[in-house]
Amino acid sequence: MQYYEDVEIGDTNEFGAYEVTGEEIVEFADQYDPQPFHTDEEAASESAFGELVASGWHTASICMRLLVEGALEEQAAMGARGVDELRWRRPVTPGDVLSVRTEVLDKRVSESDPRRGYVDTLLEGRNQNDAVVISWIGLGMIERRDPET
Repeated sequence: MQYYEDVEIGDTNEFGAYEVTGEEIVEFADQYDPQPFHTDEEAASESAFGELVASGWHTASICMRLLVEGALEEQAAMGARGVDELRWRRPVTPGDVLSVRTEVLDKRVSESDPRRGYVDTLLEGRNQNDAVVISWIGLGMIERRDPET
């Protein structure tokens, strides 16, 4: 288990490989983001994207899943205070294979609860060409191994 004390500013990690399908793009969009360039191939071909693209929220959800499976399951994670600087950098299309890269930007002990530390981490979702498709700064909370120090 990785605790707050085990995390260092500058730590990086890369993990995951998830292939996005056209069917799931449409299914997600039908339920959560029903814009035509997410739900209809013909309409998408006439959009600014020129083809079917995943909702940014779908892309964020995929990357969150990769983050949980690749890092958070082995960390004494206590949730998050939110995210900053969420950006959709480029469209995700059917057949793209997404992975995640993280970098710890900052850490500090909570002033209100010494049992937890705050860790700010840059997350970049990347496609099979290593192009960044999404990024955000996660404002995580991690349990401290020894809150008395």
